Amino acid sequence: MSWKLVKAIVILPGTALVYVPGAILWLTAGLPGGMAPVGMGEPRFWIGAVLGAAGFAVAVWTVRLFATAGQGTPAPWAPPRKLVVRGPYRHVRNPMLSSVNVMLAGESLLLGSWYIAAWMAVFVLLNTTYFIRSEEPVLERRFGESYRLYKANVPRWIPRWRPWNGP
Repeated sequence: MSWKLVKAIVILPGTALVYVPGAILWLTAGLPGGMAPVGMGEPRFWIGAVLGAAGFAVAVWTVRLFATAGQGTPAPWAPPRKLVVRGPYRHVRNPMLSSVNVMLAGESLLLGSWYIAAWMAVFVLLNTTYFIRSEEPVLERRFGESYRLYKANVPRWIPRWRPWNGP
């Protein structure tokens, strides 16, 4: 694993899943809606655990695809050199961020924190704005018509049922 990839993982998902939630838990300690972890006997525990594990599996898969097929990292400072349209990218354009959202949902359930659920909503809003205004125009310039065709056929956040089999 390259230093650029490790740096991208520590900074990007680390911030969304560890640093910000940790700060939220610290700042909301003792407040209503703050941390109230659940036990293994509760359904919320198992739903949160399944969401966390599923999100983690997709995150690992997508990061590996960026590193191997894309020859880059998820970070804007070391982006993939090739457009990745394999695996989960055939169903949704942003499976990496979707996986982080799923992990945040699991985290909020496991820790019983409405504040982390609110952070997840803010995270979705910030990323949607960023992707529409910044990331997608950059990808269109970098990959041209192949990205425009991909963008026209694969949704941004909600996966399509059947994988796209583009050219």
